[in-house]
Amino acid sequence: MAITRFDRFGLDWRPDLLRRMLDVDFGDAIRVEELHEGNEYVIRAELPGIDPDKDAEITVSDGILHVAAHRSERTEHKGKRGYRSEFRYGEMMRDVALPAGAKEDQISASYRDGILEVRVPIAEEVKPDVKRVLVEHT
Repeated sequence: MAITRFDRFGLDWRPDLLRRMLDVDFGDAIRVEELHEGNEYVIRAELPGIDPDKDAEITVSDGILHVAAHRSERTEHKGKRGYRSEFRYGEMMRDVALPAGAKEDQISASYRDGILEVRVPIAEEVKPDVKRVLVEHT
């Protein structure tokens, strides 16, 4: 007995096409990695080819870290057989919600090898003072 694929809509869905459709690289979204290291919340953002002093803006407001960047690249190749020019440009952004207790006035950032790293100190968790109430039996 042979097993055949049922195509309900009359379309030939090839797995490689579906995989390519779902693996879309949205040019306007910055990929990030978020993690806790001790009393710090660390956000690492991919920003290759960006000069953070000229092309990036990092702001924080109401518990949201906003990272925006502008990329503009142009390459030219001249040779015996012709001329080739390529360009790539665009705006990218990402908003990251900061955890409770984030000290927004102490945030620091660094950039190395195409990775922007933002460190957010977090206040130690304050546990509420809980007192047990005794119930009298009358």
